[in-house]
Amino acid sequence: MPTPRRHKLAIIIGTRPEAIKLAPVVLEAERSGRFDVQVILTSQHREMLDQMVDLFGLEIETDLDIMKPDQSLADVTTAALGQLHETLERLQPDMVVVQGDTTTTFTGALAAFYLQIPVAHVEAGLRTYDRLQPFPEEINRCLTSQLADLHFAPTSQSRENLLKEGILDSDIWVTGNTAIDALFYTRDKLGGEVPPSDQQRTVLLTAHRRENHGVGMEHICDAVLELVERYDDLRVVYPVHLSPRVRATVFGRLGDHPRVELLEPLGYPEFVVAMSTATLILTDSGGVQEEAPSLGKPVLILREVTERPEAMAAGVALAVGTDQERIVTEVSRLLDDEEHFRRMSEAMNPYGDGNAAGRIVDAIAARLSDSAS
Repeated sequence: MPTPRRHKLAIIIGTRPEAIKLAPVVLEAERSGRFDVQVILTSQHREMLDQMVDLFGLEIETDLDIMKPDQSLADVTTAALGQLHETLERLQPDMVVVQGDTTTTFTGALAAFYLQIPVAHVEAGLRTYDRLQPFPEEINRCLTSQLADLHFAPTSQSRENLLKEGILDSDIWVTGNTAIDALFYTRDKLGGEVPPSDQQRTVLLTAHRRENHGVGMEHICDAVLELVERYDDLRVVYPVHLSPRVRATVFGRLGDHPRVELLEPLGYPEFVVAMSTATLILTDSGGVQEEAPSLGKPVLILREVTERPEAMAAGVALAVGTDQERIVTEVSRLLDDEEHFRRMSEAMNPYGDGNAAGRIVDAIAARLSDSAS
């Protein structure tokens, strides 16, 4: 009996979050023996992306290295689209896989569409229904849904969003989120151990989104200063994003306080440890909203709206925006009210069981086998 043909699968990665969430798919596709996997980097994030490639041991077929200093969104989009089109035309994969909502995601799907190559979209169906929040990610993911052929929704709510937009039910799979796969992989690689916490309570803070630049970031920093003055046993750990606008505000406002620890961006294993040892987390990151509940950490979301409402519905997260008073009030409530803290820290994570990548790879293999027969 002849050996089944191995399908060529091109997986496009541009940023650190994409690498974290697509690495389990790459590893599972390679492990299955059913695919020739071709990983393409746009390197939309350079330093942080390289860390993830090394952590997960990804073999890279092509690195486009598109980033230049002070590029606009239009510059990134045109550079990525042109080079991805050329690369896919050369490689001729059977399917292209993209993840999430970055410029790389959208341009990768568009380049594949122009070449009539099927597109699989991991983490499909997230919506805020506000085209400017988050910007430009909401538009990127909506446009990607119009270009994709297979839609891997992390939750049933994401599936419902896609159905409302006219996506066929037969083209949607509810898989869980691959962020949880990556988190468990990394935790196991660390031996499942994290260092014991000291006597201080710790708030882990991450904030970098474009819509929070300027006044919003100033309010976040002022809330931090109010909190560390209110609680003598509280420290704040903040790995500061490389964005010059973020760093100017953060270091200018928080750089002198002895219980505010400003760090360079952490590698992913170090960030998993930071999440594990934190008392609670303040973040405007989408990925952290998914990961923290698996570690039993309450999350306060520094955004007015989130495309991940499941965490709030489950009681593990609360959107507080960038209003200083509200941030201080909700952090204080978690620090002062043991029952409230317990409810948020013990609620079930709605984003899956850590087996999303296997479901995704099985679905891709079945679709490609059906189209070949």
